[in-house]
Amino acid sequence: MDFEKNNIYHVYNQGNNRQLIFFSRRNYEYFLRKIRLYILPYADILAWCLMPNHFHLMLYIRYTHRVTNSHPVSEGLSLNNSIAVMLRSYTRGINQEHNRSGSLFREGTKSVCLTIQEITPSWFTSNGITQIYMDDPDESYPQVCFNYIHDNPVKHGFVYSPEEWLFSSYREYKSKSGKILVNKFRADEFGLKLDIEGMT
Repeated sequence: MDFEKNNIYHVYNQGNNRQLIFFSRRNYEYFLRKIRLYILPYADILAWCLMPNHFHLMLYIRYTHRVTNSHPVSEGLSLNNSIAVMLRSYTRGINQEHNRSGSLFREGTKSVCLTIQEITPSWFTSNGITQIYMDDPDESYPQVCFNYIHDNPVKHGFVYSPEEWLFSSYREYKSKSGKILVNKFRADEFGLKLDIEGMT
């Protein structure tokens, strides 16, 4: 994965052979602690969703390498490495708990940059009529991904409303308090809003 500072990425992976990666509530909570430990030093989390056999993270990258007093920039302390260590560490814990061995996740976590886009023309022609291209913030790639992540439990038939799913940032955006993983201020900077009507 190649990350560039000051951009938003959709990061995701699923269980090897689509197997379960979360077996109990305790597993979900354990993975969230790993996210805090391994992701937050590098990125602000804008959205997240943990599903029984996969996960989605929407990250705003602050650092691609961790800066410390002893190592101003170290290749060994990159966000890429930190994500890999997080998944290996989680896998070890699950393997011990369930007396299993082998990989839990698919090889190669995926990431898609949502903010670096190809330059589009300021006009287009449709049915012989030239029209000016108008950017609609509700249809921007980051907003579409934000909605997709929160709607995932509904799409897969686990709940009827995203608010019912315990393991996503949807409830964090609706809540005024509690243990929050997302950076709501950063999400506001990019105009990311919950699509209340479209998700139920």
